[in-house]
Amino acid sequence: MAMDVLDLVARWLHVMGILVWVGHNFANVIQNPTYNMPQGKAPAADIEARFEAALRREHATFRYASIVVLGSGLFMLFYRDILWDVLRLNGSHAVLGMGVWCGLLMVLNLWLVLWPHQKKVIGFIPASFEERVRCSRITFLSSRTNTILSFPTVFFMAAGSHTSFLFGG
Repeated sequence: MAMDVLDLVARWLHVMGILVWVGHNFANVIQNPTYNMPQGKAPAADIEARFEAALRREHATFRYASIVVLGSGLFMLFYRDILWDVLRLNGSHAVLGMGVWCGLLMVLNLWLVLWPHQKKVIGFIPASFEERVRCSRITFLSSRTNTILSFPTVFFMAAGSHTSFLFGG
């Protein structure tokens, strides 16, 4: 009974984490916001500090949502005793496995490519202007890659429990 409740909580966390992650991607990729400071005057130190704190919170929420999605998803597969079949793309679990591998690529891209470069772009790590421009191109492409990967990821994960008849399940 307790494991069933834990499984339900994991499923809820998985779905909520996906909504946060996809929502952040939508807000930052599709809408492409810009942060404009008033022309001709520097922002007050307290406004700049509040802005940086909000930026750090927002980026942390996005990054850690990816870990919640990955962890809860792997837990649910482990609980159902299909984790290894899914990861090895065995039989009827191949479709779900493709979604898991796409999702894993998205998490790795976020943590190992996008975030290290984005820290320089937004000023969390000091960098020269040339380095920030170079990193902005990398973060642009990395973010777009995750956006593109999100479509097959969602498709494969949703289709995983509905297409087993195609793979002998």
